[in-house]
Amino acid sequence: MRFMFIGLFLLCSSFVAAPVADPASAQSAAGFQAYLSDLRSRAAAAGISQRTLDATLPTLSFNQSIIDLDRQSAGGTDPNRAIPRFSGSDEHRAIFGKSDQGRQLYSRWRSLFQRIESETGVSAGVILAIYGKESNFGSYMGRSDVLSSLATLAYEGRRRSLFEPELIAGLRMIDQGVPRDRLRNGSWAGAMGKPQFLPSVYLRLARDGDGDGRSDIWNSEPDAFVSIAAYLENSGWRRNQPWGIAVNVPSGLNRASIANRTQPTRCPRVFARHSRWLSMAEWRALGFRPGRGVWPDDTVMATLLEPDFQNGPGFLLTQNYRAILDYNCSNFYAMAVGLLADEIIQ
Repeated sequence: MRFMFIGLFLLCSSFVAAPVADPASAQSAAGFQAYLSDLRSRAAAAGISQRTLDATLPTLSFNQSIIDLDRQSAGGTDPNRAIPRFSGSDEHRAIFGKSDQGRQLYSRWRSLFQRIESETGVSAGVILAIYGKESNFGSYMGRSDVLSSLATLAYEGRRRSLFEPELIAGLRMIDQGVPRDRLRNGSWAGAMGKPQFLPSVYLRLARDGDGDGRSDIWNSEPDAFVSIAAYLENSGWRRNQPWGIAVNVPSGLNRASIANRTQPTRCPRVFARHSRWLSMAEWRALGFRPGRGVWPDDTVMATLLEPDFQNGPGFLLTQNYRAILDYNCSNFYAMAVGLLADEIIQ
């Protein structure tokens, strides 16, 4: 299961982090309880009620396996990983095998997706592709207690400035009426619900899609769909633009002339694979032609990504691809979402 790990943590609100112990020092259940005691005052200062603190903090437990998983995944997905395109490969089947289920959901919720696209501009295919990637279309949302996981990772200390704000955001969710049981099953890194939102993202961007007055991303597919659209819209999604388009790269292309000369401020290994921005008219003047699909308007800006370096086709990627990267900052993830989206909405 994929979850929003890098991109979403960059959206965390800013709390002052407590002094961090040496992460190499051994953790223990007793040390964890001491951390929760210290956390209580910071959470109260952030506005969390004593009622929530009294009811919730005693339910949190230390889990060494969560720390082990975090340390094992510290490198994340290799951003240079090739994009699976060819039929017959296991990765190809894993991605494109989801397209039938995505089409069924699109047919079932067609009127809702039409409303979402009218209001936000976000395409149904991308929403469903993210939904399929994050929670297997809502069928698997994780088995870890979200608040215990976040508390464990905050206590461990290496990235307390990231995990502690998420823990406090989770406590705020309970303050605002979200049942504690809703936070019992999520990813080991604290993502939850059908869209796999972190608590701070839930507070900012979860939406009511079915009109019942609640933002129930655990049980309501309309709420999940509208919330994913809200996330992408907030990340800069642009109406009436594709996420990208497959192109035939001209032989003899001077790649040095289109190299990106700016230093990315985040996910540098991911964005290092991208060219500088050029308009579609400029790409066409360089000899690029669409491999399939409709060529976007001449004024649309795009970057070039060659997933298999110079050994295969290229993709011209728009700002909407960047919005997908905000969900999970991995070229493999974003390309898989885009390609699956195209398969769902043919």
